[in-house]
Amino acid sequence: MIDYILTVLLVFMISPFLVGLIKSFKMFMLFKRPVSPFQPYVDFMKLIKKEVIYSKESSVITKIAPFMILSPIIVVVFLLPPIFHGSFYISFMDAFTITGLLSLSTFFLMLLGLDSASAFGGIGSSREAFIAALVEPAMILTVFTISLIANNIGVGEAALNLSFHFPIHHAASFILAGIAFFILLIAENGRIPVDNPETHLELTMVHEAMILDRSGPDLALIETAGALKFGVFASLFVTLFLPFGANLCWCLAVSVFVLKLVFVSLVVGWIEINTAKLRLFKVPNLLGIAIIFGFLSLVIYYILGA
Repeated sequence: MIDYILTVLLVFMISPFLVGLIKSFKMFMLFKRPVSPFQPYVDFMKLIKKEVIYSKESSVITKIAPFMILSPIIVVVFLLPPIFHGSFYISFMDAFTITGLLSLSTFFLMLLGLDSASAFGGIGSSREAFIAALVEPAMILTVFTISLIANNIGVGEAALNLSFHFPIHHAASFILAGIAFFILLIAENGRIPVDNPETHLELTMVHEAMILDRSGPDLALIETAGALKFGVFASLFVTLFLPFGANLCWCLAVSVFVLKLVFVSLVVGWIEINTAKLRLFKVPNLLGIAIIFGFLSLVIYYILGA
C-alpha cells in the first residue's frame, strides 16, 4: 500500500514539471532563453498568495467550479495503472470510468466559462464542448480496444498484462490505438495543433478563454488541474502503449516510468514547434483521424486478429 501512495504522490509532483519541461524545451529549440521546468511550482506559490476577484454577475458556480474541476482528476490519479509489478492498484477502472471522470471535470470547466459573465468565457465553453463531443467517443473506443487486446477490461490489469506479454500478433491494432490515443492526449490537454495554451487571442483561444477572468487560488487550482490532466494522459499512454520496464525492480521501474513521461513531454514539445495551430473548423478532421484509427483498431482486432 505504501508503494501505491508513493506512486500517486509521484504523479502529483511530476505533472507540473512535465508541463514546464514542454515550455522550456520549446524555448530552447527556438533559440530563446528557456524558463526553468520548475516554473509551474513557482507560479502556483505566487497565485496562492494573490487575491481572488469575482464578477458581480457571476453566481456560486464560479466559487465552487475550481474545486469541481480538480476533484475528478485527482480521483483518476488514484485509479491509474501500477508502474511496477507487485504494486497495489484499483482494478475496476475501465474506459467508461476514465472518460466519465475527465468529462465531469471538463463539464465544470465549461460551466465556469459560461458563469463568468464574459463573452470570452462563452466562446471558450462552446469551443470546448465542440471539441469534447469528438474526443470522448474516441477516448472510450481507444481505451476499450487496448483493454480488449490486453484481455482485461480493467485498465490496471490490462497494463500489467501488456508488460508481461506484449501482443506482437496484434501489433497492427495496437499501433493504431496508440496513434489515436496520442492525438487525444494532445487534444484533451489543449496543445498545438488543437489549441495554443500560450495565446490570449480571441480568435484562437479555447481553454484560456474559459479561465481568463480567474485569479489567485482559483487560478492556481485550475492550472494544477490542467497539469494533472496532462500527467494522467501521459501516464496512461506510457503504461498502456509503452509497457516495458514494469517487470524491473521498483527503483528501476520508477526511473523508467519517469523517463518515459519525460520522453512523451519532449515529443509533445517537438510537435508543437513543428506544427501550426489548426483553424477551429479543421480540428474535427484531426479528431476524426483518432476516431477512425480507434474504430479500425477494434475492427482489425476482431476480424483479422492482427
